[in-house]
Amino acid sequence: MELAEAMIVAGVGSRRGVTAQEVRAAVEGALARYEVRLCDISLMAAPALKGNEPGIIRAALDLGLLLVMVPQKQLEAAGARAVTRSERVVALLGVPSAAEAAALAVAGRRSTLIGPRFVLGPVTCALAREAEPLDPSTMAGGGI
Repeated sequence: MELAEAMIVAGVGSRRGVTAQEVRAAVEGALARYEVRLCDISLMAAPALKGNEPGIIRAALDLGLLLVMVPQKQLEAAGARAVTRSERVVALLGVPSAAEAAALAVAGRRSTLIGPRFVLGPVTCALAREAEPLDPSTMAGGGI
């Protein structure tokens, strides 16, 4: 599976009261850093706690992305796979990175980050790619 074929999720974390412009800029910055096109992004994800943030909601609409709000339990489960850590976010959400945990949670249990979160002012954005499907011929027992 090539990068363009895999589902890619843009996870977003932010301070309270961010604008849609700030969120869009962070997403666009992450896309540029990791050389991913907006058309390759399947979904935007954010912690459910951010469900009332108009800037995040508006940015998803402006970018043409469906926004998935990640419940705390799934955020925490995916947080173990985060690669960066913010003590502030740990204190507030119980995960090392809101953006990374949200992206990983939505992209699936075997998903991986394309790179560490991108930080731009009060917003972070992380890109996670779903795992390639298991090839039965490489599994123990040889498949069919």
